Amino acid sequence: MKGLVIRNTGNTYLVRDDDGNDHLCKAKGNLRLQNIRSTSPIVVGDVVQMDVNPDGTAFITEIEVRRNYIVRKASNLSKHTHILAANIDQALLCITIRFPETTTVFIDRFLATAEAYSVPVTLVFNKTDLYDEEDNAYLEGLIRLYSVIGYSCMKSSMVTGEGKEQLAALTTGKIVLLAGHSGVGKSSIVNALQIKAAQKVKEISAYHNKGMHTTTFSEMIELDNGGFIIDTPGIKGFGTIDMGIAEVSHYFREIFNFSAKCKYNNCLHLNEPDCAVLKAVEDHYISESRYHSYRNILEDISDDKYRL
Repeated sequence: MKGLVIRNTGNTYLVRDDDGNDHLCKAKGNLRLQNIRSTSPIVVGDVVQMDVNPDGTAFITEIEVRRNYIVRKASNLSKHTHILAANIDQALLCITIRFPETTTVFIDRFLATAEAYSVPVTLVFNKTDLYDEEDNAYLEGLIRLYSVIGYSCMKSSMVTGEGKEQLAALTTGKIVLLAGHSGVGKSSIVNALQIKAAQKVKEISAYHNKGMHTTTFSEMIELDNGGFIIDTPGIKGFGTIDMGIAEVSHYFREIFNFSAKCKYNNCLHLNEPDCAVLKAVEDHYISESRYHSYRNILEDISDDKYRL
């Protein structure tokens, strides 16, 4: 029987079949996808085959080929991946300028990983009701930066309702991954889109202004508009993986475009002569923050580490 994984709580999975019935499943045997070293072989969004027994017990026997997925490094397991979700139509990266701050390094790591695994991303700049004039000026600068590169950007506030209709349109009939640090308002967005999925929203912790987790497992939440939101536990750090040093520039759109003009085909855009990327940074055609993020990823690959 075919089904869609809508919840993953570790070693137990909730799978919805084509008739809309939900089954609590275990994985049968040592189930793995070929060539993927992951902390969990089955993730939310997977299409699977399962055996359902007369007594109601059910086992997942096969994972169908994924059309895409998005990953991060598993903490303390540098050679393994943690797959956040699979078969995603759209990723919404929820960003806040303050309370807590989302750094451009984090944004760029997420975007590079999404590029590598063919997941479209919209940047959602949330909690706009909290920002002062200086914050708004910085926010507008970020929106200009990422819009010029070609990324879809929007502003939102679940307090004022700003962006709510646009979010509803983005999720209609689609499987959407909602990602971002803890405390950036992901649960409030889910509540605004589908009140029956109300989750407890905790206060921001004082420690580093990092939010407390309101989601402790990945699940797919069905919306009234026919879409699904995959709500993931908050991510404190994001590591890019499965990339060789020479590949990283491919996933920074503007760096890749300028790299065609470099003198050497194997240019890493660090200190090589006649590097078109370095010249573009110097001339402000590539932002210093994006170039810094690119260098940051190269350093992590060289050091073989996961940066928090």
